[in-house]
Amino acid sequence: INNSSSLLSFLFAVISSISSPVKGCFTSIISFGDSVSDTGNSIEISVLETGKLPHTAFPPNGCTFFHRPTGRYCDGRLVIDFLAEALGLPFLPPYYRYKNGTSENFENGVNFAVGGAGALNSSFPGIYNPSTNVSLVDEVNSFKQFLNLRTDFKQLLRNSLIVMGEIGGNNYGHAFKQGKSIEDVRNFVPPVVDSITSSINELIELGAVTFLVPGKFPIGCSPTYLTLFQGSDKDQYDPLTGCLTWLNQFSQYHNQLLRKELEKIRNLHPDTNIVYADYYSTTLRIYHSPNKFGFKETLKACCGTGGLYNYNLSRACGYPPLRQCCNDPSSYMSWDGIHYTEAVNRLIANVVFEELMNSIHSLNNLCPTSTINKLRMIYPKSEM
Repeated sequence: INNSSSLLSFLFAVISSISSPVKGCFTSIISFGDSVSDTGNSIEISVLETGKLPHTAFPPNGCTFFHRPTGRYCDGRLVIDFLAEALGLPFLPPYYRYKNGTSENFENGVNFAVGGAGALNSSFPGIYNPSTNVSLVDEVNSFKQFLNLRTDFKQLLRNSLIVMGEIGGNNYGHAFKQGKSIEDVRNFVPPVVDSITSSINELIELGAVTFLVPGKFPIGCSPTYLTLFQGSDKDQYDPLTGCLTWLNQFSQYHNQLLRKELEKIRNLHPDTNIVYADYYSTTLRIYHSPNKFGFKETLKACCGTGGLYNYNLSRACGYPPLRQCCNDPSSYMSWDGIHYTEAVNRLIANVVFEELMNSIHSLNNLCPTSTINKLRMIYPKSEM
């Protein structure tokens, strides 16, 4: 691992070991999305909808950091976990696990993200979601029910970082798996983006001020899509990365449309802070130079069943026989063929944090100068 990768690992070791964590920018984080951000909601939802535990409730999920399954689709921490740590906040509790409890569970944050959730609801024509009936609309409605229990909800919204996504990938993924053409799936992008931006506008009307909105990953590099479309024409693969170029172009189309619509919201609400998190460019840099960041396997899943990409569309990590994983998850980019390992999430979070700091001119009313200086000392400009 070269110096830049070691530096990034050192920075996160520093933030994790600080005796008095950084505070002052946000009192809490409120998260919406799908399995990329789910910290345990899918366990409750799956039991409710099917009476069965999901695969994330079983080993080896959680093996790297928590040393037990937590409902996260990962061997360890997610991007949202690293962001919480960086801001001196506890890991976000899953709302659906504690929704019948007291509001004290959510004093420093709450997570509404559900594995399998889509930006479009299950009744949207043309897409069948076999994973869950939960959509972004449902998550926002649950949040509004939560707000009804708070007398200080205006202050809560004003001082919270709202993380909106990543979401929409399940709508696209199920459409592709159900045999839809790329032209058909492209038609779903405008309504997916509209669902995201409509949710943001709804929260702005309620009093939310600061949003972090991630774009889509380069899905053409994902083992699940590489397996689904295995055998494609060689010209469809990027010779440098082995990724499917047409699927990455699809991700770029989604991101371009999303950024365009976010700019409209900024113009309508100039006092609102909307930070776009460029997941696509960040992860693509790693695919282009994996050795630079300490990765040996980029397109194979750590927890898988063999084959070219160590992934099987019908077997999920955690269900038998997938109760074991690779020897060193930190050397793999993909955890289970769909989601990234903690090692990748750590790097993504570092860049996302930098993007937040680059928008600091619009966050000065939330972040005291002393806090900004401390954050920049701990998180200098990323070398990614």
